[in-house]
This record gives sequence, C-alpha cells and structure tokens, in this order.
Amino acid sequence: MSRIVFAAAAASLAFAGPALADERQLTRDGVTYNYTIAKQGDARILAGTASLGGRFRLVVKDGWVRGHVGSTPVSFAEPKRTAQVTVASR
Repeated sequence: MSRIVFAAAAASLAFAGPALADERQLTRDGVTYNYTIAKQGDARILAGTASLGGRFRLVVKDGWVRGHVGSTPVSFAEPKRTAQVTVASR
C-alpha cells in the first residue's frame, strides 16, 4: 500500500510546474523527491529517487500513469490537475 501512495505522490510531481527542467526537487509529507521530467512523444517520463531510498520511473500518457516504484509495477489514472488560486488581501 505504501508503494502505491509513494507512486501517487511521485506522479503528482508531473503537475508541480508546467515547464520541463533538468533536475527538480519537491518535499511532500516529509519525503523529498529528486527527479527529472522528460518528454517522449506525447508522454512525460518522471524518473528519480525519494529520500526513503526508493527509485521510481513513471510514464504519464493518455490519462494513465504506468511504471515502477522500486521493483513494484504500478498503474493508475492520472491525478486531476488543480488550479492554483491566488487570493488578494487588503
């Protein structure tokens, strides 16, 4: 179960920013992810490591995420994007 949660968190990294960069880092729920996003055709490939010691490689294409977290294969629907809202205060 924890590998699926890890994979879902890693997949959500694809939506952390619209631009592709060489190396990215994100900390979520106390876990730091170091990863890259590569575009291959109409697919995005996320590959990296987590501070928990796990490696992952996920392919996001056609609304699905497929790949491996450690040696465990994973496959699930792509997380829905959420819009960022900026609220002005007086």
